[in-house]
Amino acid sequence: MFDSLTDRLGDVFKRFSGKGKLSRDDVDAGLREVRLALLEADVNFKVARAFVDRIRERAMQTEVLESLTPGQTIVSIVNEELTALLGGEQRRIRYQPQPPTVIMLLGLQGSGKTTTAAKLALSIRKEGHRPLLVAADTYRPAAALQLERLGKDNQLPVALPEGKAKPPELSKRGVEEAKRLNCDVVIIDTAGRLQIDQAMLEELKDIRRRVEVHETILVVDAMTGQEAVNVAKAFEDAVGVEGVILTKLDGDARGGAALSMRESLGKPILYCGTGEKVSEFEAFAPDRMSSRILGMGDILTLIERAQENVDQKTAEEVLERSFAGKLTMQDWLDQMRQVRKMGSLEGVVGMMPGGKKLLAQAQQQGGAIPGEKDLARMEAIVLSMTAQERRRPEVIKGSRRKRIAAGSGTSIAEVNKLLKGFDQMQSVMKVLGGGGKGVKGMRGKARMLKQLRNIDASQLPL
Repeated sequence: MFDSLTDRLGDVFKRFSGKGKLSRDDVDAGLREVRLALLEADVNFKVARAFVDRIRERAMQTEVLESLTPGQTIVSIVNEELTALLGGEQRRIRYQPQPPTVIMLLGLQGSGKTTTAAKLALSIRKEGHRPLLVAADTYRPAAALQLERLGKDNQLPVALPEGKAKPPELSKRGVEEAKRLNCDVVIIDTAGRLQIDQAMLEELKDIRRRVEVHETILVVDAMTGQEAVNVAKAFEDAVGVEGVILTKLDGDARGGAALSMRESLGKPILYCGTGEKVSEFEAFAPDRMSSRILGMGDILTLIERAQENVDQKTAEEVLERSFAGKLTMQDWLDQMRQVRKMGSLEGVVGMMPGGKKLLAQAQQQGGAIPGEKDLARMEAIVLSMTAQERRRPEVIKGSRRKRIAAGSGTSIAEVNKLLKGFDQMQSVMKVLGGGGKGVKGMRGKARMLKQLRNIDASQLPL
């Protein structure tokens, strides 16, 4: 997410931070690079120019140029202005005091609207609401079927089309069904088109005439860059839009849509899709997104994900066993599954302060953070072990390793690598747990450092 832009801005900030004093020429040269970075990220040129002008106005002040840390001060100014560019304060769904709150999703075909409807419903349910999904797309044959499947998989009620009813009538029936089922939020999944056409817009207007819609939210593909902003403007002019959801943000290395949307459209980004899984969806927080773009991490979102997906009591018990050197392969498997619920390991590491640098260093050294396929193979290896083998990995010798490799569809080398990494991790955790005060603690720390020096990080089962 935003990798290209983050790298370019990082280079600019290094130039600022590498000088004890900054002249006006230094600032001008640096901001010229910032502007080029934004243009390469497919940010609207007017937005880029206005953004850089605001930074220049603040950065050229005497107290900034003559401060002890002018580079850090300018980075702070960029962070504040970037947060403002992305919308400033976080905007959430405005729920009606008299339910149900009706949300209409609209957008072009292929933007991920139907999947987003289910993601939004799950997010709303976590806030304590009872959402109902309404399948009002009668044009794409699989649309209603897809929404029905998403509803079943995630225990969400879905109002499906009946007979030959048109989308406006289906939407009205959906609101009535929500009242009957005591659902306080209705999410209408409308039809998309390959391009904006008059018939599509008229249908959306008709839905708004038949149903009182409280939030009209546009779903746009972030990877289309500046074109996403043009699509948003067309919908705003014709139908009216209260907010935007950006999908496929995890694949957007540039960030043009996210950075241009608020300033060009004047409408807030409410949520963003960060992956294919229904759980990979989050409220759009401008300050947190700004920190990610500038390579500062997003520790608050990481903590929230951990609170949602990791059982704290179990995690503490596992940590105690780890320090005692009694961690089992089953413990490791359970913890890995919980971490995977938080998103990809690369994404989790990227949200830590300095995480982007860590990932870059890993790639330079020829290593890499394990991806979903790597983790799936590790899981298959552990699942091919017997209960006794998971409790006592040390009993896994030659013939057992051959059987586990065959059962998991992997190689003996992969089984050996996982077991070696697990053994190394056990050793380090045991040394960490044995560190006390005085001579014993000093010896423990010395042993730990020796262990760490001898470990090949690529062998660790993480």
